[in-house]
Amino acid sequence: MKNYRSKKISVYSLASAFIVAAAILPISDVKSDENSNFKYKGAWLVGLKVLNLNPDVKSVTSIGGEAKIAADTVPELDIRYFLTENIAIETILGYTEHRVSAAGTELGDVNLGSTKVLPPTITLQYHFTDGRRFLPYVGVGLNYTVYFDSDPGDALEVSYKDDFGFAFNLGFDYLINEKSYFHVDLKKYKLSTDTLINAGDAGIATASVDLDPLAISVGFGWKF
Repeated sequence: MKNYRSKKISVYSLASAFIVAAAILPISDVKSDENSNFKYKGAWLVGLKVLNLNPDVKSVTSIGGEAKIAADTVPELDIRYFLTENIAIETILGYTEHRVSAAGTELGDVNLGSTKVLPPTITLQYHFTDGRRFLPYVGVGLNYTVYFDSDPGDALEVSYKDDFGFAFNLGFDYLINEKSYFHVDLKKYKLSTDTLINAGDAGIATASVDLDPLAISVGFGWKF
């Protein structure tokens, strides 16, 4: 538990450092004509960010109670390619790890260990380019979530079904100069999984779980 808290504190400290740096960093003048050329057909934008993934869990289980899935905060890399001045395709690289439990079941509260989640998402974004520095965007994405390296906790085995989902996206880029920017991104996922729990002598339990996490990422990016 001590290591887990230390990890969380250090990651949140990094996120705070990003925000403070954006506020005090010397910002070179970005002229209107330069801004209009910041996002253009063929441009690549690469961002390095801190991501918090917080599931909004709803579940139906065969032994009553409900599933509990903890949030996680990790580094994230995102890559965007502009098909036109306003339309871009984005992909994200990174995975999260979540502690899992079942509360209030016929077997009481059950520790179900943890699982790692790889959520590759392809997002189509529309970028508004009329602003001087503040450049917002909206988007929608297709997601395929993969669960791996799971620890079953007090159960003998826990398996999660990989599945497709959707993401609704909004965010903004705040220009620092003609090559770099501060970046905030939000994605609301619509995804679910079917879970099979082998509890040994207590039998087999199943659960249908809506995860629907909110992903918030903050960081910096560079244009290539």
